[in-house]
Amino acid sequence: MAPKSVLAAALVVALPSLALAQETVKPATPATTTSATTAATGGMTMADKATVKVTYVTAQPADVMSSKLIGLNVYNNANESVGEIEDLVIVDGKTISAVILGVGGFLGMGERYVSVSPSSIALENKDGKLRALIDTNKDALKSAPAFEYSKKK
Repeated sequence: MAPKSVLAAALVVALPSLALAQETVKPATPATTTSATTAATGGMTMADKATVKVTYVTAQPADVMSSKLIGLNVYNNANESVGEIEDLVIVDGKTISAVILGVGGFLGMGERYVSVSPSSIALENKDGKLRALIDTNKDALKSAPAFEYSKKK
């Protein structure tokens, strides 16, 4: 499975941790369950081979895919762009524990990463266009602790 597909699948399960302005987000509901209880309640795991039967889920209309979040500009309450969603941190293969923001850069130079709680971000769906909102400013994000990682695509 491609990395974006893995993130999208995990996001469907973990999305309730992100706030969605003007819409209610429901976790995906199982369409057909053909596996043990552990598969239905567990998340993705690291392993040499798959040992759990497939469980199919149906994404709901209010669900948001990770492909719609990665690269999304983040705006503050003054409608200023303060960063961009670069990545999602997924723990236990099922829960988004952090949203990685790229902040402080200009034309790819000087950008750094900060890690914020998913609950810090509200999503707004206005006229069919998704926007990420956060209650902070550029200076606060620039002085936030840096998140260090090797970004591979």
